[in-house]
Amino acid sequence: MADTLGFDPRTAIVTGSDSGIGRAVAVRLAQAGMDIGITWHADEEGAEATAEEVRAQGRRAVVAALDLTKLPEAADVIDHLAEELGQVDVLVNNAGVGTATPFLDLDLTTVRQVLDVDLVGPLLCAQRAARRMIDQGGGGRIVNVTSVHEHQPRVGAGPYCAAKGGLGLLTQVMALELAEHGITVNSVAPGEIATPMTGQEDENVLTAARPGIPLGRPGDAREVAAVVALLAGPESSYVTGASWAVDGGMLRMGPMAGSHLDSDDWRRP
Repeated sequence: MADTLGFDPRTAIVTGSDSGIGRAVAVRLAQAGMDIGITWHADEEGAEATAEEVRAQGRRAVVAALDLTKLPEAADVIDHLAEELGQVDVLVNNAGVGTATPFLDLDLTTVRQVLDVDLVGPLLCAQRAARRMIDQGGGGRIVNVTSVHEHQPRVGAGPYCAAKGGLGLLTQVMALELAEHGITVNSVAPGEIATPMTGQEDENVLTAARPGIPLGRPGDAREVAAVVALLAGPESSYVTGASWAVDGGMLRMGPMAGSHLDSDDWRRP
């Protein structure tokens, strides 16, 4: 049985790290002393900006394109980045895509795209990373970025919820099967975070009112990155198969209530 206590991560691959949560995670892991593999789909300039932030922390950065609609060959990027970095100690499956389409209007192409990017792609990337971690010895960390919709549904997000729910349960299976190799696997489930995906990257989260979220505001990507960094580091050696909500209490309200309530009346009995 492999030992998870002596884990000393030197490298990490963060998919979808050209902006938002992915960029924040890449920079936070660089601050923790890791060299970073960065991937992008549509925003190469953004990925290079992330790389510059990583290098500003005194760490190496390697950038590669990743299109998870082109499976299984897209997962080759994990091996490519691992070779460039010398090894892979941490994988953060962050790349994802969403939907806002009523169930009855969904087409098969959209459904397959979301499932590939949000579920099948992370599975294949994690396989590549885990095989390398096992060959390297010394354990590893895999963190799957899911969503509050790993746990609760949202109208118009059928494929997204199916994929994120599936990724959450896949995380638990991976945790069971990879534990003997000293590899821990956890998910991080963000709520409403100020990122390009939600159209609010430049929003000041401290002044943005969200009455339906108990903490009263959206989250900052760096708040998600802090939890990912904990799970990617040596301090989390006895944590595996868990889902960490980073949502300001949204799940206690229900994601639709949390994001749609327009007053604080619910706070009063």
